[in-house]
Amino acid sequence: MSKLIELEEPRERVVLVGAPLKSVSPLALDEHLQELARLVDTAGGEIVGELRQRIDSPSPKFYLGEGKAAELRDTAKELDATLVVFDEDLSPAQGKNLEEFTGIRIMDRSEIILDIFATRARSNEAKMQVELAQLQYLLPRLTRMWAHLSRVRGGVGMRGPGETQLETDRRMINHRIARLKDELERVAQQRATQRKGRERAFQAALVGYTNAGKSSLLRALSGADVFIEDRLFATLDATTRAVDLGEGDEVLVTDTVGFIRKLPHRLVASFRATLEEAGEADLLLHVVDLAHSDWEEQRLVVDEVLDELGLRAHPTALVFNKTDQVSPDELESWKRRFSGHPERPAVFVSAVTPDGAEPLKELLRQGLRAQRAEVRLEIPIHEGGLVAEVYRDGEVLEREDLGTAVRLRARVPPATLGRLRSRGVKVW
Repeated sequence: MSKLIELEEPRERVVLVGAPLKSVSPLALDEHLQELARLVDTAGGEIVGELRQRIDSPSPKFYLGEGKAAELRDTAKELDATLVVFDEDLSPAQGKNLEEFTGIRIMDRSEIILDIFATRARSNEAKMQVELAQLQYLLPRLTRMWAHLSRVRGGVGMRGPGETQLETDRRMINHRIARLKDELERVAQQRATQRKGRERAFQAALVGYTNAGKSSLLRALSGADVFIEDRLFATLDATTRAVDLGEGDEVLVTDTVGFIRKLPHRLVASFRATLEEAGEADLLLHVVDLAHSDWEEQRLVVDEVLDELGLRAHPTALVFNKTDQVSPDELESWKRRFSGHPERPAVFVSAVTPDGAEPLKELLRQGLRAQRAEVRLEIPIHEGGLVAEVYRDGEVLEREDLGTAVRLRARVPPATLGRLRSRGVKVW
């Protein structure tokens, strides 16, 4: 009986290119190329070499200088590379010129990120968002991409809507883009309706740099099964879980897609509907990987993306994660630096140690209490359903039974308080 033998697709052999402006320090260039290497590894490529050049300004022809482009061509051929990946975004002309000059397929950072998103998208919404971003990116590059298709089948940069895109003309792609936008608008409306059903609950959203540990924190908070992987962009779909804070208090926490340096603008635009989950939250939890050597730059990158989304002024707390991976002296130093900022409080947590997420739970308890106004209510005795609603949605601090009415001192969410007033409940 014959056996079916599965052959693994050979990995792309990749040369990385870092060509930042001279204002970028050598140390920063090291960090950027390390991150690019992780992106390529996540996409399924194998790093076989790298080339660097700090430039005054990009060359319109090759981005690099001509001498460096010749060095890239020779290096790639010596290493038997099948793909060159730039850390900087290339124009369609630069990519085309480099491919013709080197004879090797060229990709830039945005293409790699889009390719990773294509392989990681799980829900229909995420797949549509990624396809839209890919189509918009590839549209001005069709001539070059058609050449790719004639030489390559599969591999890094060829997935998602890949081959279908490359075989269609601009008119078909523009038609598909219009359809995707319409479908995503419909999904966004459905999401808005779903959010209305959660308006009674206190909601927090985890935002942060990719691989900062947001999904691990959500699992530590909720105890629910949440997909976790030590790779960039492990999850793309927003995931909401209920978190029990004890004493009957519960909040909803949403894990959102991670951000990254030079995140393609089209991708941010495509995922705007998903990221609206963050905008609807009562509190943003900006998760920072304290164990990462470049966490301060990562924090600034996330702030820039939040600013682009119009969320910079949203109530936000800093959540410094992975404290188990830093020394006690370092930890105390960061605590002193970030303490005493009530407008942007900071907590220090670990998603992997016992009770390591407790400071974050206490922050959520404080947020929940702050959201609820402390009021006195007098509810007629025959309105037992309203009394039950106060117990369910709020926090009853004191109760007095008057015979014809129940008098309560309680902390009540704004939505519940509005419903009570509309039913004629006496509030003071």
